[in-house]
Amino acid sequence: MKNLILPLLGGVGLLSCGNAGKQDSAVVAERPNIIYVFPDQYRNMAMGFWNEEGFSRHVNFKADPVHTPHLNNFARESLVLSSAMSNCPLSSPHRGCLLTGMYPNKSGVPLNCNSKRPISSLRTDVECVSDVFSKNGYECAYFGKLHADFPTPNDPAHPGEYVEEQRPVWDAYTPPERRHGFNYWYSYGTFDVHKNPHYWDTAGKRHEPKEWSPLHEAKQVIAYLRNKEKQRDAGKPFFIMVGMNPPHSPYRTLNDCMEEDFNLYKDKPIDSLLIRPNADRNRPKAESARYYFASVTGVDRAFGEILDCLKELGLDKNTIVVFTSDHGETMCSQFTDDPKNSPYAESMNVPFMVRYPGHIRPRVDSLLLSSPDIMPTLLGLSHLDKDIPDNVQGTNYASLFYGADDVVPRPSGALYIQNVDGDKDKDGLVVSYFPKARGIKTARYTLAFYVDKKNKELTQSLLFDDWNDPYQLHNLPLEEHPAVVKELCEEMGRQLKTIDDPWYTQKILSNLIPY
Repeated sequence: MKNLILPLLGGVGLLSCGNAGKQDSAVVAERPNIIYVFPDQYRNMAMGFWNEEGFSRHVNFKADPVHTPHLNNFARESLVLSSAMSNCPLSSPHRGCLLTGMYPNKSGVPLNCNSKRPISSLRTDVECVSDVFSKNGYECAYFGKLHADFPTPNDPAHPGEYVEEQRPVWDAYTPPERRHGFNYWYSYGTFDVHKNPHYWDTAGKRHEPKEWSPLHEAKQVIAYLRNKEKQRDAGKPFFIMVGMNPPHSPYRTLNDCMEEDFNLYKDKPIDSLLIRPNADRNRPKAESARYYFASVTGVDRAFGEILDCLKELGLDKNTIVVFTSDHGETMCSQFTDDPKNSPYAESMNVPFMVRYPGHIRPRVDSLLLSSPDIMPTLLGLSHLDKDIPDNVQGTNYASLFYGADDVVPRPSGALYIQNVDGDKDKDGLVVSYFPKARGIKTARYTLAFYVDKKNKELTQSLLFDDWNDPYQLHNLPLEEHPAVVKELCEEMGRQLKTIDDPWYTQKILSNLIPY
């Protein structure tokens, strides 16, 4: 859904220093650089500034007791979205939405990618956000976790073999023809040994740095920015994506985080860490909070190092920096060990902060940003709205980010989507997916329906009044709130029809949802 944006007013004065050359200054003054940082499984509540004056009144939750000094400072300089949503809160489906601007039913990525799911892999026949930036003269670089490809036996060092021995294979190597405009590559598919990560570079060479992955990735990004090895054309603007894996699981031992970060939390009682009334402190997972929060603090430090480099090089004034995540982490809430893939706020609600000095006014906004909106909005912020592909399903909210609140209508809700494995062939490969649950999140309510595979009949419903029950402790009976349910179902049906979702095409729960 293309939306026109207002022209950006005012110029940017860029001070060139360090390794940022004269060409950098001349070119990037016309087009902004972009750095998009999205650690995996980072809950919106795990940022200390939400307890600070100027932020706390915008949310109805208490921030986790985390040490995030760099993110706190960054928030004061940024547009901070309090209600950004991961519509299908799993790594691969979100990344498909992020890159294509499409929902999981169109992006090619309805499920988490592994070698048993050939039906879930980023489409090669569509323009991704990086393709658009590349064709508009940007240097495009990817660092860290991708996890949007179906793993195949394509190990660069061992042709015909997978890059890992575990079955099913989760780790994937992305060959050049599937990199969608990224001409600089330092990535792995998915690999959860945080202190022993491995990467493939642009040429397909494997690297094993024996270093905690966010700090290593920050170093690689900084090296790219400094450009001492001529990693990029200094005369072009750059688009950088940084997919850090932590605070994604595992979060069990010092093998998963930095000891100096763990020391901030190791002696604190669990009830002083899991402060939410919906947290089950007796679950075995409760001890994980110390390691999860330690990873949060480590990610904060790595992000801060990137920001410091931008400032040192004089690139901070003309660089749009985004900090967000692919989905949240429930961390013992709702009496579940499942950290994601649910309609609960702690699963769907993700950080989303955008800094662009002199252009985007620092403030908090309650925009219900959906995952497919990110791709067209990034292009709109870079004045490339004319190049947003016609098949993009998300909305370009750049004008709103820039302060023109009346240019594009605000969304009245954000979809929730959960897909699971469908049919399998004789070899156990998944050949279809089943749309198990759909829901809608509005400014006030969360509604979700679950159906069974056999008859597609309702098996479970969730309805929360998030204003009066911010921790979603009380699942409201549908029959006691008919007017609310009717309104929410109408909104859900409208949005499912708009995106041509399987629930719409198959008329699932049409007795409740008016399509």
